[in-house]
Amino acid sequence: MQGMLSRADGVSLAYEMLPGETPVVVFLPGFASDMAGTKAIFLRDACAARGQAMLRLDYSGHGASGGRFEDGTIGKWAADAALVVEHATGGAPLLLVGSSMGGWIALLLARMLGSRIAAMLLIAPAPDFTQALIEASLTAEQRAALDRDGFLAPPSEYGPPLPITKKLIEEGRNQLLLGGPIPVTCPVRILHGMRDPDVPWQHSIKLTECLASEDVRLICIKDGGHRLSSESDLALLSQTLFTLLGQNGA
Repeated sequence: MQGMLSRADGVSLAYEMLPGETPVVVFLPGFASDMAGTKAIFLRDACAARGQAMLRLDYSGHGASGGRFEDGTIGKWAADAALVVEHATGGAPLLLVGSSMGGWIALLLARMLGSRIAAMLLIAPAPDFTQALIEASLTAEQRAALDRDGFLAPPSEYGPPLPITKKLIEEGRNQLLLGGPIPVTCPVRILHGMRDPDVPWQHSIKLTECLASEDVRLICIKDGGHRLSSESDLALLSQTLFTLLGQNGA
């Protein structure tokens, strides 16, 4: 079931809900990615084949949703996800799957929704990336440009340059998680490529240390990049998901 949900300010949020058994698998895309990406569609098909409920969504400024990408912040996108989840899942238990920035969003959702979160599966998670990975690497010239213009547009290997706005970085400071314990107590599985050029795999070690849950496993893929979308990566993804769900792995 495809749907559109309007925020209070009129911005429309696109989602697709696949009915089935709970907990509902919720896929949270990465920065400038969307619910039509390779991993999202692969998991949709895998869930459909097993009768597992799944929700995919686009944050504002992403994919089929309204709004401008450059108006977004971590807090806004987390609120978008929370709004769609509340609307589409009817209070059902959830298994959050977060990719890259979606891992940060998943952790923020888990903090909001508490006991509704049955488990989490994080793929190259990037909590705090606005500070730890972007702000920390800015040159003096880039900092000056950010102050002057309000944004940067560094080249991207994934397509056209994406605006990194000053408000994205500043608002991100309000959402930081890695400075202390993260109150997530459900089972958590983390997949991270050791050849990831965007989010170093050591970032996931720090996250593992911060999570309150004792049931946390980090799986490092030695030849894996950031996207983890190869055939073997996807097989591992589905196997990990369905093991968390208590089913036989694919």
